[in-house]
Amino acid sequence: MRAMVLEKIGKPLVPVERPLPEPLAGQIRLSVEACAVCRTDLHIIDGELPQPKLPLVPGHEIVGLIEAVGDGVDPARIGRRAGVPWLGHSCGTCSYCRSGAENLCDAPLFTGYTQDGGFATAVVADADYAFDLDSAADPVALAPLLCAGLIGWRSLKRAGDVRRIGIYGFGAAAHIVAQVCVWQGRKVYAFTRPGDIAAQDFALELGAAWAGASDQAPPEPLDAAIIFAPVGRLVPAALKAVRKGGRVVCGGIHMSDIPAMPYALLWGERELVSVANLTREDAREFLDIAAKAGVHTRTTVYPLEQANSALDDLRSGSLNGAAVLVP
Repeated sequence: MRAMVLEKIGKPLVPVERPLPEPLAGQIRLSVEACAVCRTDLHIIDGELPQPKLPLVPGHEIVGLIEAVGDGVDPARIGRRAGVPWLGHSCGTCSYCRSGAENLCDAPLFTGYTQDGGFATAVVADADYAFDLDSAADPVALAPLLCAGLIGWRSLKRAGDVRRIGIYGFGAAAHIVAQVCVWQGRKVYAFTRPGDIAAQDFALELGAAWAGASDQAPPEPLDAAIIFAPVGRLVPAALKAVRKGGRVVCGGIHMSDIPAMPYALLWGERELVSVANLTREDAREFLDIAAKAGVHTRTTVYPLEQANSALDDLRSGSLNGAAVLVP
């Protein structure tokens, strides 16, 4: 099999030939059709997330065809399309898992971080954490749903049942969750980097009621806001934009430091919360919602061997939508 491998933090991925992995008990092996590129991949490669498995095959928005199964897995799954997300395994026994919060598991495994991911032609995954996908759909279009879509959905649930919602950072996750919001009848206010007219136009195309720069105030107070950009200084801006009793959700796994801010921005029973990982229930809910809402992903396709170019384009902010690698 071919894979793009992170051998040293901060260095480009290296193309490597590896033996085809055999699935162990409870596992499946997929022939990778597509793997989207996530900002979390950048955080891992750049050393902003600690102690990744090294050497590592990144990638956790995987779509592929099941070609082999281990003991205890129904062989009828062979030939089916499946998706593998960020949460690769949870222990099932800690207090968080027992309470239904497997996203907070004390002993998790994460795809493309603590176990090899999908920047490859094949990948092994826990069968219980891989989701059946539409065999007739475009695998490239499906791939961003496996993280950008899932974390966007969990962030939206944390924002609550509100009407006016701001989205800071209009990238892969935002362009998916914005479509869900519009389908649900919410008003979306999109905030981009100052001067990023292309991203603002993209948000308006998707049905946003307003789009502007992150240093601008919205035309009316927001009920809630979601921050996808990993920029801590957006937290005070978002708190200032929401009404009393409003909520700001930090949707990323990593963010630069939040600057000192006056307590008055939080006062008025405003809330600041974070989203951590996802649960399998989130995935089941969202994949159903995405189909009903007619979510369409905007993608830029790169051959597997051009993974470093895709990562560079994501880092520079030159993408609208999601980058997707194909073998």
